Amino acid sequence: LSAWLLIPSLVFLLVSMCLGAGVGWTFYPPLSSSYFSSSCGVDFLMFSLHLAGVSSVFSSINFICTLYSVFITNVFSRTSIVLWSYLFTSVLLLVTLPVLAAAITMLLFDRNFCSAFFDPLGGGDPILFQHMFWFFGHPEVYVLILPGFGIISHICLSISANFDAFGFYGLLFAMFSIVCLGSSVWGHHMFTVGLDVKTAVFFSSVTMIIGVPTGIKVFTWLYMLLNSSVNVSDPVLWWVVSFIVLFTFGGVTGIVLSACVLDNILHDTWFVVAH
Repeated sequence: LSAWLLIPSLVFLLVSMCLGAGVGWTFYPPLSSSYFSSSCGVDFLMFSLHLAGVSSVFSSINFICTLYSVFITNVFSRTSIVLWSYLFTSVLLLVTLPVLAAAITMLLFDRNFCSAFFDPLGGGDPILFQHMFWFFGHPEVYVLILPGFGIISHICLSISANFDAFGFYGLLFAMFSIVCLGSSVWGHHMFTVGLDVKTAVFFSSVTMIIGVPTGIKVFTWLYMLLNSSVNVSDPVLWWVVSFIVLFTFGGVTGIVLSACVLDNILHDTWFVVAH
């Protein structure tokens, strides 16, 4: 069912492109309100996102149930970093997607039923939409990268001379920490909207803390590679090394952006795009 829902989602997306939306990929109000974007293409875009979200929720439930049954019936499967990464990804989607769905629904009501959730003239707050959007938008980054972490860990284990994954629990709890912390740092995308000092410092501090579990993963991978018996000319080795180097550069620039003062200067620049 989750796969079939992607077909009407794609159809609605194509209809939206034909009609024209023009609200950007974040569709912030008031730009996405009926006053500034009266095209029906915006509504079709919202419907497309709704169906894609429902599809992801169903897929997450499927993954969680399947992995639970595998962990119960096969004890050795519990030592697979890949399976744990899929489980954490599914849980993260289940937690964050309903918030995005609520934000989109509220925006649809504002556009079509004269509500004022995000309209200041009716007592609403457009910044509320940004909070709800980034509560999903930032964990979505980890939804994309967590399976990659699991795959890289599996590759490092397969080419390592050790039979067991070095620092298995370190890798496991690092992913768990990334899931927990990644769900509470959405505000670092919003330093320029006028957050009070205490809120900005909180989001900035927690964002920096994410560097700790991420560093644990990187150093664990490097240790496993140093103890590998693979040939230096093996392309898999260089592919993993390239991933680690590129990911480290991206992570370091993220630590720079986590400082709320620097973020105000670097916001909407190519530095953010490079990160």
